Amino acid sequence: MTARDKSAWIATLLADMRAKRIVVAGDLMLDEWLWGRVRRISPEAPVPVVEVQSHSYTLGGAGNVASNLAALGAKVAVVGIVGRDDAGDRVMSLFKKLNVDTRGITRVARRPTTQKTRIVAHHQQVVRADRESSEPLEERVRDIMCRSLAAFDGRVDGVVVSDYGKGAVDARLVAAARRFKRKAIVTGDPKPDNIDAFSGIDCIAPNAMEAEAASGIEIGNDADLARAGAKLVRRTKCKHVLITRGEHGMTLFSKNARPFTVPAVARQVFDVSGAGDTVVSTLTLALAAGASIEHAVALATLAAGVVVEKLGTATATSKEISSFAAHEGVADAVPFAPLKRRGVRDARG
Repeated sequence: MTARDKSAWIATLLADMRAKRIVVAGDLMLDEWLWGRVRRISPEAPVPVVEVQSHSYTLGGAGNVASNLAALGAKVAVVGIVGRDDAGDRVMSLFKKLNVDTRGITRVARRPTTQKTRIVAHHQQVVRADRESSEPLEERVRDIMCRSLAAFDGRVDGVVVSDYGKGAVDARLVAAARRFKRKAIVTGDPKPDNIDAFSGIDCIAPNAMEAEAASGIEIGNDADLARAGAKLVRRTKCKHVLITRGEHGMTLFSKNARPFTVPAVARQVFDVSGAGDTVVSTLTLALAAGASIEHAVALATLAAGVVVEKLGTATATSKEISSFAAHEGVADAVPFAPLKRRGVRDARG
């Protein structure tokens, strides 16, 4: 089999992923960026003075998952909450530009939109300031979110539950996706203290630190990793647990299969912000398109390699992934049985 034959699955899968319908439920955020340079230290305190040269906003949290899905050609809807404030208005406007369905977003009056403000100088983040509420969600709001997600039953090919620990995600929300009468791929990115809420879904994708915290096993070597992964599969009863490991790549654990590792392929790393969102987005969309879990993980690795070369929360397009693959030879990282184009039948409604 030639190198070209071995990499043909990438183009095939990326094409099959387009127009799949995915709903993202979870913690919506606004990321604010102040970009500048440092030429002096403040006389008031030993801190750098950043001369701000530009200012931008991007979607964060579950919003960044939606952005990544949209960049890959998916038809995206979101379920979550934002405040009745300027930041909430900006989140809605950013979604509108991406043609994301926002009918599942609830606006609440007494809770601010979660907003992270980052100051970046010379490609380095100097400081981050967070504005958010740590108060529990009202039960009325939780009920609305669950009903909003349930309304997508039969209309989507996949669900991503994006947990940033801001209060939007609980077992009830995950259960609303699991109870879909029409089968949809369900994946999640849980915080360690909320991992049991994700029991029984198709795949969760914690990073190594989260896997350590959730399993109670310090991961210092491959044997520790294997024990942690196996423990999380048993505990969560998920079909797959994908542990992302930064420069060490990603390792997939499944109930009745040997661990499967795809090495990292980034040429240079500028920023890992949001890379986990890119992984779970690409993985979910690939599975919704009918890919094997091995091909889905390999494609997610490629997408992560693209975004870590960008500064700030970023996305990877199909064209960027294809170009990256052509230079990095990641196709050799998976066992290449022919990619079956079984797919998931397009949802209607």
